[in-house]
Amino acid sequence: MHEVQRLLQAASALSQVLRHAGVPHAFYGNVLTAVLSTAALADEISCIVEGGTAHPFRRVRQACAGNEDFAMVTSPWNNRCRLHVRYQRLIPAIDIEILVAGEEGPRRLDGATVMTMGGVPFLTVTEFIRAKVKSWTLHGRDQDARDILYAMTRYWNRVDLNRIPEQEMNDFAARYPAAAPSWKELKRKYGMS
Repeated sequence: MHEVQRLLQAASALSQVLRHAGVPHAFYGNVLTAVLSTAALADEISCIVEGGTAHPFRRVRQACAGNEDFAMVTSPWNNRCRLHVRYQRLIPAIDIEILVAGEEGPRRLDGATVMTMGGVPFLTVTEFIRAKVKSWTLHGRDQDARDILYAMTRYWNRVDLNRIPEQEMNDFAARYPAAAPSWKELKRKYGMS
């Protein structure tokens, strides 16, 4: 677990470097639910990065090149390479996993999919829930379920139903009955009940 303020400091520093290089990005993970709930601790922070003419990993490496505050940590995982950016200005250092837009989260990171909180770009509540539902469907992690429950029960009225995978959310609401009322209200709001 990390202090949320330290995670936000690392996110802000990385965001500044990526913005300066013109790399569209947004942060993701339970750090968002911690910020929304004013919790002191969180253990998950990732940065979703758009590609463009170069792979997102290359864009991040190029943006951080020569910056002593950041180190690149590459590791293989399930026949897939993973990239972490280590923010070394803090002790202990903060690792932020870099995720590819479209594989994790939306393909385009723009005003419709990104919101800014405290100067740091995060996925919108809709995109956060969508990404967490997909992750929960694949991995069944309790942390993903807690994040979905928190966001759905408190922010359901800000969610764009068209972006939420309906069958997966139906399965989630059946497994976690606390999500069912907000899911039902959201569908009613869109005339689907």
